[in-house]
Amino acid sequence: MAKRALVTGVSGQDGSYLAELLLDEGYEVYGFVRRLSLENYDRIEHILDKITLVEGDLLDEYSIMDAVSSVNPDEIYNLAAQSFVPTSFAQPMLTAHYDGLGPLRWLEAIRRLKPDTRFYQASTSEMFGKVREVPQRETTPFYPRSPYGVAKVYAYFITVNYRESYGLHASNGILFNHESPRRGLMFVSRKITDGVARIKHGLDTELRLGNLEAKRDWGFAGDSAKAMWLMLQQDEPDDYVIAMGHEHSVREFCEIAFSRVGLDYNDYVVVDPAFYRPAEVERLLGDPTKAREKLGWEDKVSFEDMVAMMVDADMERYRKAARNA
Repeated sequence: MAKRALVTGVSGQDGSYLAELLLDEGYEVYGFVRRLSLENYDRIEHILDKITLVEGDLLDEYSIMDAVSSVNPDEIYNLAAQSFVPTSFAQPMLTAHYDGLGPLRWLEAIRRLKPDTRFYQASTSEMFGKVREVPQRETTPFYPRSPYGVAKVYAYFITVNYRESYGLHASNGILFNHESPRRGLMFVSRKITDGVARIKHGLDTELRLGNLEAKRDWGFAGDSAKAMWLMLQQDEPDDYVIAMGHEHSVREFCEIAFSRVGLDYNDYVVVDPAFYRPAEVERLLGDPTKAREKLGWEDKVSFEDMVAMMVDADMERYRKAARNA
């Protein structure tokens, strides 16, 4: 009998890549989705006929319990969140409910209804925030610098607590920045590649960004999805840093992205203080040694290839729009 996986956030970047992987592995895939007046399933449109959508909301514990009861999943991947850091400053309480208490509701439903279900919690490098050591590894103390990071720290430790208190197979994936052509347009990586495409097509003359010196450990979202799956295939649950082990600045991202289309970023990028965070995270660099040794995980797409992939996809999107117009 095929395994059943329930994926929250299935319509997002990570969820779409994970759903593809699970289907390839022979799973029955269920996506937990929040009802919207306008459906936004663009990222999973090509697999909608292969997965089953279940309506619910991370704020509604009854819909979560109903999902666990009806789907009877072998594995649950909790990827849904309010994941945009600037929004977490504007809506801190909503972020806390979704990103902190949402995972707790899943854990409690598993504990009460199906304790043999394996649980994956999407943790984040933003928990390290004002970093205590470089690179950051599983033992590095957390120092979050945003309501988003704080909420994710709660989710991380409540996952550990339920694992240790109730014997659940519950694991945290501490993912560093991971990008793709499916990344939301509000995130800086996609904002850059979309801006490059718009400028190249004559639709804009500048790209306004915040801190160009901030450094991140950027990887490909498809590689990260493989790590999530591998964590739930282990005999014992654990927590893992998933990263490339290389850092690059926002400035370097701009340089590579603009050069992909034959432009110099210095001619178009404008630093705008409005895009600085209230509390900046200057440097995130992960040590993926544990994931590589224990999971056998490896990243396959380089930083440069990932940026090129994103620029090419946005360029093609605007070319298609021009043709259709």
